[in-house]
Parts: sequence; C-alpha cells; structure tokens
Amino acid sequence: MDIEEDIRALQLDSAEENNGAINPEDAQLEQVEEVDKMDEDSKPNTTVSSEEVQQAEAEVSHKEVRAPEVEEPSKEEVGNKKRHLNVVFIGHVDAGKSTTGGQILFLSGQVDDRTIQKYEKEAKDKSRESWYMAYIMDTNEEERLKGKTVEVGRAHFETETSRFTILDAPGHKSYVPNMISGASQADIGVLVISARKGEFETGYERGGQTREHVQLAKTLGVSKLLVVVNKMDDPTVNWSNERYAEIESKMVPFLKSSGYNVKKGIKFFWSTWILFDVVFLPISGLIGANIKTRMDKSICSWWTGPCLFEALDSIEVPPRDPNGPFRMPIIDKFKDMGTVVMGKVESGTVTEGDSLLVMPNKTHVKVVGVYIDDNKVRRAGPGENLRVRLSGIDDEDILAGFVLSSVAKPIFGVTEFVAQLQILELLDNAIFTAGYKAVLHIHSVVEECEITELIEQIDPKTRKAMKKRPLFVKNGAVVKCRIQVNSLICVELFSDFPQLGRFTLRTEGKTIAVGKVMKLPAVSA
Repeated sequence: MDIEEDIRALQLDSAEENNGAINPEDAQLEQVEEVDKMDEDSKPNTTVSSEEVQQAEAEVSHKEVRAPEVEEPSKEEVGNKKRHLNVVFIGHVDAGKSTTGGQILFLSGQVDDRTIQKYEKEAKDKSRESWYMAYIMDTNEEERLKGKTVEVGRAHFETETSRFTILDAPGHKSYVPNMISGASQADIGVLVISARKGEFETGYERGGQTREHVQLAKTLGVSKLLVVVNKMDDPTVNWSNERYAEIESKMVPFLKSSGYNVKKGIKFFWSTWILFDVVFLPISGLIGANIKTRMDKSICSWWTGPCLFEALDSIEVPPRDPNGPFRMPIIDKFKDMGTVVMGKVESGTVTEGDSLLVMPNKTHVKVVGVYIDDNKVRRAGPGENLRVRLSGIDDEDILAGFVLSSVAKPIFGVTEFVAQLQILELLDNAIFTAGYKAVLHIHSVVEECEITELIEQIDPKTRKAMKKRPLFVKNGAVVKCRIQVNSLICVELFSDFPQLGRFTLRTEGKTIAVGKVMKLPAVSA
C-alpha cells in the first residue's frame, strides 16, 4: 500500500501550494479513497498485487477528470444578449427603401446567392432589372408588379453588437396609415432620399412624402434618424459631393423645424455621432456601396465617415424599463395551436406562465409560449418584437389596438381624453373647432374621433395658456382640447408612457395634427 500513501502525500502538497484551497476534484478523490478504506477495514487482510493497485488508480483518475456536463447556451439565447432595435425605413416613393433593405439582408447573410439569382431572373422577365433587390422585402405579387411597397415588410439581421428588425414602410401617400403602423414600433429611423436629379425635389417639395414621413416619425417617437442619400451611383449624380451637400443643406433646416437636433459637420466626428439626433451618409442600395463596409476611395474620395452598419451600431437609444408594468400593444393575431398575438413590448417583462390582461375588454389570459424571431424563449423584455401564445381567449375577441397588460397595474381603457394638439396643416377651407372629425392613430389603434371641446390655446412663445377661450384655431396653433371616440381604446398619459400617449390626427389622407395625451378620466382602468 506504499503507492496509495505516496498519492495522498502528493495531494497534500498540492493543497498547500494552492494556499490551503481544496480542489473539488481532489476532495472527490479523497472521498472515493475513504470509502475504499472503509471497505478494506471491514474485510479481512488480503494481499493486493501492484497490478491491481495500478488498475484502481486508473479508475480513480478517470473519475477525477470527468467534469460534470454543462448545457451550452443555445444560439438563440446568445443572440438575445445583444441589444435589439427596430429600424423603420421611411421616405418618398421610389427612393429605394426596399432595395436598401434587401441589400442589407443580402450583405448580412440572410439571403443566399441562389435566391438573389432567382429574383434577378424574375425582375428581368418583367423588364424591371433594377428591382430585384427590392423583391427580398416586397414579397407579394402586387408589390412586385407595381414596384410599390403596400404593407410594412419585416425582416431581421445582426451585426457584431446588435440585433435589428427592419420595418420597410410604404412610401406612397395612399399607404401612410401603414407607414404610421411601422413607425410606431420603431426605435430609430432610416430616412432614404434619392439623389437622382428630380427625384429628391419631388419628395421634398410640398405634397412629397419625405416631409410628411419625417414629421410623423418624430411625432411617433423616432428620436434618432439616419438620413441616407441613396442612388449616389446614378449617372446624373456619379457620387457628386456638390449634389450631396445640396441635399444636406436643404434637409437640415427642415429637420430642425421638425424637432430633430441637427449639427453641421457631424459626419467628421465619428466618436461623437451618438450625441446627435441625425446623421447623414451617402450610399448606393443597388450595388451595396457604403452599407456593410466603408466606401472605397476609388469610388468616392471625399467621404471620410463610416458605413451604414457602423452608424447603426453607434446609435444609442433611451433605456427601457424591464421592471415596469407590462405593456404590449397588439398589432396582429392569428390561430396556431391556440391564440397568438404579435406586438412590441413597450414596458416590462413577460415570462412563460405569466397571468396577464387583454385590455380594454379586461380578459384574463395565461402566457403559454413566448417567441422572438420564430425562436421560443422563456422570457422577453422591452423593445422585443414578440409572438405570444395565450390561453383563456379566442382570437375573434382580440382586435389590433388592444394591449396585453399586467394585472397589477393595467393600462387605461377610455372613450375620451384631454390632449394637447399642434395643428400642422388643415384641409382647404376647414376650420378646427368643436365638432371637427378625424381619424386617430395612437400606437396600433386606428379609430374615428371627434373634437368635443376646445379648452384653451397655448401661446407658442410663452408656452402658457391664453386668457381668451378659443372658438376655433388655425394652422400652426397649439391647443388643448377634449377628444372623444366611439369605442374603448387603450391609452396612457404621455408623461408616464410617451410611446402609448402620442398620436396623430388624419383626415382625407392627410396628417392635420399631432398630439399627446395630457389627462384621462378619473375612473377608467
């Protein structure tokens, strides 16, 4: 038994070298040997050969190196550790939003070469060779035939530090309500502007969607904006610095008037871009220039800034509260082994097994499953786009605009509220007064409303209420008023939940006012 004593002496020396710390594996070995010794004490003395001792040591050594199996985190769990941002692509029709979105997905590895070749052939057969990248985002036949996005396209891509959901909003003025739906879910916006001669001017001039989209984005809470000047490779532009500077000089004053913090020269200060609301950069969505990698100096010698991916990674958004009351406006629902609702978490955290309320009809439901990008997860926090499977409710009892809410502190359900409005541009010969009717857009709610009372007008200089109570107001006025809707809708005070308390008013296809919820009825939950 000399060999066993030598082994024990070596273990004690090892423990002393480790400053008295006991190695768990050594402790395991000692326990094994103690058990063996107890067995030996209970047995009569027997002679043990050296071969048997060596065999026993080999078995102990085998036990010693066998580490407990640790379950590696899944790819989805690792991905979820990255921050998640919703990016809405906005801008005038034909600016290249879908093409740029498709190019991003291709460059980030979400679409393979074979699929691209298929889309190239399909576009060529329709004599629309330059549309093939847009086919990645525009998936239905109507959009591909007309070359116009109708619904808000959704797709996902990742960089080294972030996960992004692309929301490809339609640019045509007929589909602005769909654009509002996309922008209301976004954290940051990418305003796509065409540098092609005549196209920028059409989008920017009165009646163009560039202006309306910027105003709506700011109203809907898109606080950070990347202005990408697209089609810089067009023969009418040819990466001209003069054309780029001309577009920037026209956009900066308008962006300032819309409430964005714009400072000239930010493109030269890469490390401080995150301090500003707006960043300009030139790209070509069709050929993928300055999107994933920085601009080749042989193509564009004057651009010294980063590429689109770098700019997206650098943007910081306000922190969200994972411990707040749960709020998820529902944008869609369907049946799939139960009732499944879709939406973006605006506040709080949801866990599989949670009991929640569907407001405003106050239906108690249980969370059966939580999904991010088609991957099932146990828990999800604010900012995530989710599919949540529920029990306790039928999909026919849910409408877009309902809100999945915490039981302890549910969202308010109201038919009227007091709001502060800024009148943008009324229709010709229209008067904004009590009795004015419009369509209210607030988070995922679309509801007809009526102005029942003008309470007071706000002086834009002093920001205080004027003494005289208004009978009507004109363009540019700021007014506090009472708004009434026919059905219960879910809203919050702007001061408590900005994303659930800001809204727009539209009528006859035109945005006439933007506003925020200031006061709710006393008993409304």
